[in-house]
Amino acid sequence: MTTTTADEALLGRARTLLAEHPVVDGHNDLPWALREQVGYDLDQRDISTDQSAHLHTDLARMRAGSVGAQFWSVYVRADYAGDKAVSATLEQMDCVRALAARYPEQLRLAFTADDMETARAEGRIASLMGAEGGHSIGCSLAVLRGLHALGVRYMTLTHNDNLPWADSATDLPVAKGLTRFGEAVVREMNRIGMLVDLSHVSADTMRDALRVTRAPVIFSHSSSRAVCDHPRNIPDDVLEQLAVNGGVAMATFVPKFILPEAIAWTRSADANMEANGFHALDTTPAAMVVQHAFEAANPRPRASAATVADHLDHMREVAGVDHIGIGGDYDGTAFTPDGLEDVSGYPNLVAELLGRGWSETDLGKLTWGNAVRVLREAEGVAASLADEPPSVATIEQLDGPVAHGPHED
Repeated sequence: MTTTTADEALLGRARTLLAEHPVVDGHNDLPWALREQVGYDLDQRDISTDQSAHLHTDLARMRAGSVGAQFWSVYVRADYAGDKAVSATLEQMDCVRALAARYPEQLRLAFTADDMETARAEGRIASLMGAEGGHSIGCSLAVLRGLHALGVRYMTLTHNDNLPWADSATDLPVAKGLTRFGEAVVREMNRIGMLVDLSHVSADTMRDALRVTRAPVIFSHSSSRAVCDHPRNIPDDVLEQLAVNGGVAMATFVPKFILPEAIAWTRSADANMEANGFHALDTTPAAMVVQHAFEAANPRPRASAATVADHLDHMREVAGVDHIGIGGDYDGTAFTPDGLEDVSGYPNLVAELLGRGWSETDLGKLTWGNAVRVLREAEGVAASLADEPPSVATIEQLDGPVAHGPHED
């Protein structure tokens, strides 16, 4: 692709804007990649040097991409059950803390909106944690509180499989949204100041959570279903409710969620991975050999920064500019859009939006302001609920006996 003088001018403007309003990214799976690839041996994957052959993320490329705050996903696989899921989540959290301790001049652990602003003022990247999937709490509100006390600031209610108390977007509906215990989880998250993340959940779960919550919610890495009809994306009626709720939908970059032509291709690629003995989400070097061989034989439809911008245009139109953000899902996907190959690419997206006439004020909300605001407002709700006692509800009390299957949580 030929770069024109106009393109270079837009890119220069984008970088200038991002110097003042850096990116808050809602979702990055670096901790899981480090677990899978090197068993958390940070000497083998030193992110202070370029590891582009293995990762989408390192410190130099975060700086090049003007990342000012990162919600690191402390994801564990949805087939991890009970205590295994809880302990693996704690190991993921330990990885985030280890990264911050290893690179203190670059990363700063952040637990509040004020911490995010302090990190920006210091020239460091605010490092927050988000748990991806309610299986991480093992159906225990006490564990939920424990994760918050240790620094987790959002929880995605489900991952790819249903929970006993909430339906996932990519599983067959059972609860038809949230159960009574699921509603109790949302209320307790409000009480302690943990953001409710509605990425990965079914549309009915989204609607139930928006009905129950007293605080703004987020979608840490989801795009528009009207633009790409994938169940992982957000329907327009939910985007409209999000504007009333005050929350933020953070558009993701995963090609199969943003490009209609990529949906069927990815289904075939995932089947090929499983036929070769790999989990569909595996991004280890051995798994990527299989992925790239499949891609060579079956060229994939290619998304671009313009594809993501199409989603953001629509999401801004429906939800409003105060309710959108960015959640790339780097190191949690095998493929990325052209121009957004890794965490250095955010200026390309901002340049694309500038070329479409987005104002610098609106872009500052998209990249930084909205995400900081929503965390601050969740903190305010928690402060207003400080006199409420911790919930001692159990799933058995609220929903009855739980059938423990292969995806027990």
